[in-house]
Amino acid sequence: MKNQETNGITIEKIKNHWIETSCDDFKTMNGLFKSKSYNWALFVGHISVEKLLKALYVKLHEKHAPIIHNLYRLAELCEIELTDEYSDWLDTITSFNINARYDDYRKEFYNLCTPEYTELWIGRIKELFKWIKMML
Repeated sequence: MKNQETNGITIEKIKNHWIETSCDDFKTMNGLFKSKSYNWALFVGHISVEKLLKALYVKLHEKHAPIIHNLYRLAELCEIELTDEYSDWLDTITSFNINARYDDYRKEFYNLCTPEYTELWIGRIKELFKWIKMML
């Protein structure tokens, strides 16, 4: 029911909003990586994957996505069949949201985000991004 309305906004518009903002964040992630803001690149990478999963949720359930940030849980709610590897990746990428956001973890996370570590995880984010996008 693509024309179903939620407070005057169609489900299709909500889904497209999530996709468009996810793509914008994906570009920002790449820019932050190039500028060597590694911890923030991974933080924004998390957000880009989260928004794509929320777009998929909206597409599948025809209602607003839940207000959660746990990528594994969002994938579960979308009933995506995950490999163990993708499950682990989603859990780790979810931690980027917490680690970049809260002072208690920020310094430790900053030190973890070497160019090599960040490049590895951005590669994984890109792989997940393409995979989820194919479902949309």
